Amino acid sequence: MFVVVSVVVYFTAIRPTVMPKAEHVIVIDAGHGGKDGGAVGKTSGVSESELNLAFSKKLKKICQSFGFDVVLTRSDMEGLYSPTADNKKKSEMEKRRKIIEKSGADLVVSIHMNSFPSSAACGAQVYYADGSVSGQALAESVQNSLYSGIENSKKTAKVGDFYVLNCTDKPSILVECGFLSNPEEEALLQDESYQEKFCYNLFCGILQFYNFNK
Repeated sequence: MFVVVSVVVYFTAIRPTVMPKAEHVIVIDAGHGGKDGGAVGKTSGVSESELNLAFSKKLKKICQSFGFDVVLTRSDMEGLYSPTADNKKKSEMEKRRKIIEKSGADLVVSIHMNSFPSSAACGAQVYYADGSVSGQALAESVQNSLYSGIENSKKTAKVGDFYVLNCTDKPSILVECGFLSNPEEEALLQDESYQEKFCYNLFCGILQFYNFNK
């Protein structure tokens, strides 16, 4: 649970001038789920799908407290694929696309955790679809906020070829929150207060995007 004092601490650096209208809708997409656990923590064995869901739920709570309507693509550890599908990955991606389309979303935020063979790799990275002007603007706003408030975050947003970014014309980003292959970052990503701080900073980037494009 977060408190008003925490909101003030994390939020004052952004100094928003316009609050979002109630009709704004954000889809928060917790990556992986079910049999597809994604990356695995090098030290603890924690699954990416578990952390993606934890971050997504915290981000949802923050967004709702500031007037956004939020749709989660998944709200538990179950997979989105059809149990009878031959290609479960394709089935899962199609389900995500349908949820996004049905939601009437203004923007999409897909939450993931990263991994790399070298344990030295670290830092949050935001991706957007190639050629998406609005997606790039959203990605840069969020990346700037994370770079300012979250240690080791990358400075520059990057183009990423991900289905969840390419399946909609709405501003969409994929956020790799950190590296489960880095022991220090793996521990941070499991810490509830760090999760809240990260999501506050992510939210500030979203709000800055809305303020700039009002």
